[in-house]
Amino acid sequence: MSSSSKEAILSAARRTAQAHGYGGLNFRALADEVGIKAASLYHHFPSKADLGVAVAKRYWQDTEAHLQAMSAKTPDSLACLRLYTDLFRTALQNDNRMCLCSFMAAEYDDLPDAVKHEVQAFADVNVAWLSRTLSAAGLAKSEVGRQRARAIFAAVAGAQLMARSRADITLYDAVIDSYRAAGLLPA
Repeated sequence: MSSSSKEAILSAARRTAQAHGYGGLNFRALADEVGIKAASLYHHFPSKADLGVAVAKRYWQDTEAHLQAMSAKTPDSLACLRLYTDLFRTALQNDNRMCLCSFMAAEYDDLPDAVKHEVQAFADVNVAWLSRTLSAAGLAKSEVGRQRARAIFAAVAGAQLMARSRADITLYDAVIDSYRAAGLLPA
């Protein structure tokens, strides 16, 4: 199986996990979507856990790269903080999907330990970036900044969950606006 097949599997698994979580990952269904035999998936991913680890790890790495690129492209830290919520909004715009790691976090008790580690890494990447960016914007320092970063991450993920449950992206926008009005997010 070529590396392009592996990438196609990871892409299909990402879309599936964003819509159905870790529990929704099914080798037969993924193989059908990619156009290969189910047994071929085992060449790159010997188990569902291995696939879950690869998908979650790629997801947080892509997110980290996106956040770093956003910071490089937009040196105004305040502007970066305003753009942060677009990451979660984009998932909703894609067939009412959720952040993959938020979805998997809801399944935490049923995840293999290695997948749990990658899901936690996603949260850590977001909180670290938010904390650094809040500090750079002069909005919060050290532990207070980390606490606010956690609150922002949890609030934005919660807004996404609310909007998904209603299939209403305007609800996401309204909740984010309320966070800005309350001062959690910069206006």
